[in-house]
Amino acid sequence: MKSFKSVITIIILFSVSVFATDDKDGFRKLENKAFKEGEKLTFDVKYGFVTAGIATMQVPAVKRISGRDAYHIIFEVNTVPSFDMFYKVRDRYETYIDKEGLFPWRFEQHIREGGYSRDFAAFFDQRKGKAKTSEGEYEIPKYVHDIVSAFYFARTLDYSDLKVGETIFLQNFYKNKVYDLNVKYHGKETVTVPAGTFDCIIVEPLVQEGGLFKSEGNIIVWLTDDDIKMPVRVKTKVIVGAIDADLKKYEGLKGKLKSKR
Repeated sequence: MKSFKSVITIIILFSVSVFATDDKDGFRKLENKAFKEGEKLTFDVKYGFVTAGIATMQVPAVKRISGRDAYHIIFEVNTVPSFDMFYKVRDRYETYIDKEGLFPWRFEQHIREGGYSRDFAAFFDQRKGKAKTSEGEYEIPKYVHDIVSAFYFARTLDYSDLKVGETIFLQNFYKNKVYDLNVKYHGKETVTVPAGTFDCIIVEPLVQEGGLFKSEGNIIVWLTDDDIKMPVRVKTKVIVGAIDADLKKYEGLKGKLKSKR
């Protein structure tokens, strides 16, 4: 069974490369029906039954970086004032994803959680196969991801032929190393959140390092079962319980949400 799943993964990755075409710079060109400049998603973040914060995922602009057009993507999580006295969070992630090739050029992570802080930044020289950080220069495979660019890239993939338990193989770079980042498919489910009721697919990014938040834990994501694959629910299990993020508002989508009931 494991060998069969490995074959499926290889076929999926091969399909991505086969249907990609190279541009004048020699980079792949991939179709993106999932997101565009102007998209903004707003989530209520709950710890148990308490609304602890607000999270936003947005693509405010297309910017020029390394001579290429790139989606500037920002992900932020902030606790609400009433929760700050218990545990204050001000987290911010930024990535610049090549508009045509859907791979990152730059990534920043700024974590402020209670008395803990962590900052990390990397420039991905995709032409030379190097990741440059404040600590040094490291070899990277072509089109390697950061954790945020991997998520947006995963939104553009086709999951229709996957069976429950099968995975798609990706890689992400963090600190000084390249890690495997498999995306496990868990099937389908209809969920209701403040933004509405949606038919969804369920995926689990199997993050080894460089994930979201200080407390590393498994993450389950509900994506709309259509071309947009908009995240509507994110459940993160951590040592002290679970953190749920439910979509409450969306705007600037690339296409029609066929999965909304």
